[in-house]
Amino acid sequence: MMVQFVQFESKLPEDKLLAAAERRMPDYRAIPSLVQKYYLKLSAPNHYGGLLFWDTPAAMAAFRNSELAKTVSDVYQTVGAPRVDIHELMFPLR
Repeated sequence: MMVQFVQFESKLPEDKLLAAAERRMPDYRAIPSLVQKYYLKLSAPNHYGGLLFWDTPAAMAAFRNSELAKTVSDVYQTVGAPRVDIHELMFPLR
């Protein structure tokens, strides 16, 4: 399983950012290979992120080339490009 950690700073006020995230939730729910996604509010002001769990590296790569992934910066009005870290999940606790 693969883990994708996306971090960004947004120009949007938090209520507008949350509304945008909620509008996109059905699109993420429709991806069968996305095991789970957590929406994060990071410790720095106006910094947010997503923690995505993918069942295969190919599924994650396909998403990264999708229109949904390509629109993150525009939808969330990010300051610069989002930072994306990719890790392989060794094993879960539960």
